[in-house]
Amino acid sequence: MDLNAVKMLIRVAEARSFTLAAASLQMTQPGLSRAISRLEAELGVRLLHRTTRSVGLTPDGQFFYERCAPLLAELEQAEKLLVDRRCAPSGPFKLSMPAGLGRVVLLPLIARLAEQHPALRIESVMTDRMVDLSEEGFDAAVRMGPVPEGRIVVRTLGMARRVTVAAPSYLAAHGTPAQPEDLARHNCLTVRCARTGRLEDWLFARADGAFSVPVEGKLTFDAPDALVDAAVLGHGVVQVLAFMARDAIAAGRLVPVLEAFEGPGRQVSLVYPPSRQCSLKIGALVEALAQAEW
Repeated sequence: MDLNAVKMLIRVAEARSFTLAAASLQMTQPGLSRAISRLEAELGVRLLHRTTRSVGLTPDGQFFYERCAPLLAELEQAEKLLVDRRCAPSGPFKLSMPAGLGRVVLLPLIARLAEQHPALRIESVMTDRMVDLSEEGFDAAVRMGPVPEGRIVVRTLGMARRVTVAAPSYLAAHGTPAQPEDLARHNCLTVRCARTGRLEDWLFARADGAFSVPVEGKLTFDAPDALVDAAVLGHGVVQVLAFMARDAIAAGRLVPVLEAFEGPGRQVSLVYPPSRQCSLKIGALVEALAQAEW
């Protein structure tokens, strides 16, 4: 079997485009198409659905891809390690991450990673938009919450806790809620979900399980970063992920409330294509992110 043709198939599957795959492989699109056609003839199965608008894997192609991508990545990595067993991560590395998490938690870790590996050039894109790894040229992405199924590797990094907080001045003026239901009598600062357009309910938990509480207030924002700023100014109660309020809590500008009812956190994951599974860059990034305090 022609391993170069297998490599070409993997690149087309991840890019979902002959044009993008051919450009990344530095070959012509017709040459790439012919190589994969020869591979299909050799295997006796159709591996790709080809239309004028898109390219996708057939069921046989999906089966072949899922087993070959990690194996080919291991072969490529073994070759690199034989050339230089002491090699270190190097070259460009493009990483996507949520804006708030990136600014507060990940930036110091990424900066330290760059210092540890001088030959590594990291491009960090801080955005709450879910980027397409292959089409937009990303090597990996840090994501929060459930990760949709797809042709990617998902590695769980941890859970980001939720906290409900308010400024001491607000609590002195309006009292401290003792039960989640007490929030109906408080000014709860809210954020509108960019995907759904709905105000996000607050999550809590008791012994019998988690539950949500709809809240209302006089101020609504489009990004959670502003919630902390408004709460510090004494405008109301907010629920945010703990890392966003960590500094304000440590400085006494915000006080946690309803701690006995802390709700479920949000999963933090690292995602990347199967072909990057044995990448030294991914390995170095995973090691760096292991130091994060979510």
